Amino acid sequence: MKGTQILLDHMGEREAAALMIDGRLSDLLIEGDAPRPGTIYRAITDRPVAGQGGIFLKTPDGQAYLRGVKGIDAGEHLQVQVTGYAEEGKAIPVSHKLLFKSRYAIITPDAPGINLSRSIRDDDVRDGLLALAHDGMDGCAMGLILRSAAAGADEDAVAEDIAAMRELAEQVTGDTDTGAETLTLGDGPHVLAWRDWIADADVVTEVGCFETHGVLDALDEARGPRVPLGANASMFVETTRALVAVDVNTGADGSFSAGLKANMACARALPAALRVRGLGGQITIDLAPMPKKERKTFEATLRSAFRADDVDTVLAGWTPLGHFELQRKRARLPLSDVLA
Repeated sequence: MKGTQILLDHMGEREAAALMIDGRLSDLLIEGDAPRPGTIYRAITDRPVAGQGGIFLKTPDGQAYLRGVKGIDAGEHLQVQVTGYAEEGKAIPVSHKLLFKSRYAIITPDAPGINLSRSIRDDDVRDGLLALAHDGMDGCAMGLILRSAAAGADEDAVAEDIAAMRELAEQVTGDTDTGAETLTLGDGPHVLAWRDWIADADVVTEVGCFETHGVLDALDEARGPRVPLGANASMFVETTRALVAVDVNTGADGSFSAGLKANMACARALPAALRVRGLGGQITIDLAPMPKKERKTFEATLRSAFRADDVDTVLAGWTPLGHFELQRKRARLPLSDVLA
């Protein structure tokens, strides 16, 4: 099926959202049991980690870990925000730099000033949005970023979004109570889909739409490691305790260019394969054989593919054995965990 669809449904009792592009599953959000990214706590500092510049904190959902802090003693109260999902047995990752993010507006309490997404280039549009931003933030010392989705949105909707995020930010940052407490929850899958999937799409909300629109079939395929790349090529995406291993194969194609074609297909398909499977951390790609002179072409294609991805991913580079390594934020729960 051609076109883009956003499907909002449930899997059992778990809220879920799926993004289908031309009949293929491009992204998936499923409610898990772990604290949602974006959740803000009033936490209590516990004990520093010597030599690592971090400190453990007590939260209502268990132990959290905050990196890059100095001069904080045990027993202090600190507002922190969940930044991702923890590996099994590890503390919740948090940041002390809070963000209040919606479809059009991001309030930045620690970074004053008004900014627009760099993708908004039309001068008339920028001038109109800046006027809205200055009106909405009048008398407020916090910062505001207007996202790319604001460029084509109704002015009243943008103004309402700015006002809602400002009100929430002022309420949370103005908190003066004590004790560990959840101040605001992160967004669930349906709100995240509205917030972050901004391309024109048909939105389907009927109960059971995952089954009728092919999402469940796509999930059955995603539970396995094999990802077809066309022309008999494929890649296998498999997890170990240490890393995610990606193995690229050319299949029956024995031509001189088979390796390059398979590797380029891998570069284009990898972001969606990782999103749907909810995989992050260290990722190592074992590529099909190709001339060394083609490495820059592969890397440019991979960089372009991840530029369109909304999960922070660092392209670390080549290893002496010719593998390519990445470091990816754990912004999703592993599919194997939520569908266990």
